Amino acid sequence: MPVNKAPLAERFAEAMGQLLGPEFPSEIGLAVSGGGDSMAMLYLAHNWTHTYGVRLWVVTIDHGLRPESAHEADMVARECTALGWPHATVRWHWDGAGNVQASARDARLSLIDRWRGDLRHVLFAHTQDDQAETVLMRLMRGSGVDGLSGMSAARYVAPYAVDVPVLSADQMTGDAPSRLNVRSGYQVLRPCLDMERRELRHYLTVLKGRWVDDPTNDNRDYDRVRVRHLLNLFRDEGLSSEDLSNTARRMARARAGLTARLVDTVRALSSDAAAGQVRIERDGFAKLDNETQMRLLTAGLRYVTASEYRPRAASTEVLLDQILSGAGGTLHGAEVLVEKTHIRISREPAAIADHVQPLNTLWDDQWLLSDPGGCFPEDARVKALGEEGWRQIADRSRLTIPFRAALAMPSVWSGSRLLACPQLRFGPEMATQRFVLGQPDRGFEAFCLSH
Repeated sequence: MPVNKAPLAERFAEAMGQLLGPEFPSEIGLAVSGGGDSMAMLYLAHNWTHTYGVRLWVVTIDHGLRPESAHEADMVARECTALGWPHATVRWHWDGAGNVQASARDARLSLIDRWRGDLRHVLFAHTQDDQAETVLMRLMRGSGVDGLSGMSAARYVAPYAVDVPVLSADQMTGDAPSRLNVRSGYQVLRPCLDMERRELRHYLTVLKGRWVDDPTNDNRDYDRVRVRHLLNLFRDEGLSSEDLSNTARRMARARAGLTARLVDTVRALSSDAAAGQVRIERDGFAKLDNETQMRLLTAGLRYVTASEYRPRAASTEVLLDQILSGAGGTLHGAEVLVEKTHIRISREPAAIADHVQPLNTLWDDQWLLSDPGGCFPEDARVKALGEEGWRQIADRSRLTIPFRAALAMPSVWSGSRLLACPQLRFGPEMATQRFVLGQPDRGFEAFCLSH
């Protein structure tokens, strides 16, 4: 263990102070799997509450991928009872589609959202070793500054932008926080991000605490497990998890500077042509340095698609070359049109051609169209305008949105008849709201600043 570090309890208290500021919430959630890292976090948080008087709520997500997982959740529940904290086990069943680890990660965030009720903060036990593994994995994938910045100590997530659903009785056993004032989204906090895994195990051993070792942590079928073993080899050559974690910190600092430059560029060159679209002055874009061009293009693609993740750098570089040559193209579910004076980024029509939703539900994970005045029939549905909808708008003389950019706009239909397209001011007035990653859309500049 490093001899130049303060005791874990002091570092935990300092991390919580930095994450939450001077005014602590009265209640905080903890995601505890039963493994050594999360159990150490549970004990650290328990002892921390003696000074700060915060109530803890604990949740264990039972992914059901191993027969032992239910017993491990029971162990966490018994330990929480002994410590005096409420606990819930929430069960998930993989449907067999996609990557199991990615599916389990997304399910954990969404299930915790449904469990947390009014809680605004949930602690996760990611460690310095997890950070090092993340940086090394991203380095192997060719990531740049953003990817090598690693995990942040605080991250806002909003799996459900509106109407966070309640867990059913067969999904959860145990206690859940109240739901008197449920708001969209919560903060994932990582107070153990500068703590080594071996330090946390030592802390548990001294306290005679309980934990379980997940056998999948030794399964080399998983990328992270292979990287974990590779990192052990690097340690023998002098490259430690602390070194990689420090690299992530420096990259995060560089990212902050590049983001500030991006925001300045957006203010100078960009405008929202309509809700959910971006326009960039073509001549000004051509004069930018290549890094800022890439960042501006990537941000535009993510903004119009409401996407958490960036497209691969190699694909973005190809699209950038096409744009600079005047060709445009599609990527990441977005379409880039090179106009005479501007570059326009809008939703790709083909990406949402089959998306059909009732009114008052989230369409394309970003648009909420509602009918407070009761103007529309019961069979009204929301889908993309498309070519058929464009043809049904008889008077297009006042439209400022070009044909291609309008095709993916949300519109209301009854069968084959277009009833309304709010962005084109066609049809009766209706309530329209856009969400980006679970938050109300505040424009492209605000998106660049916070994402």
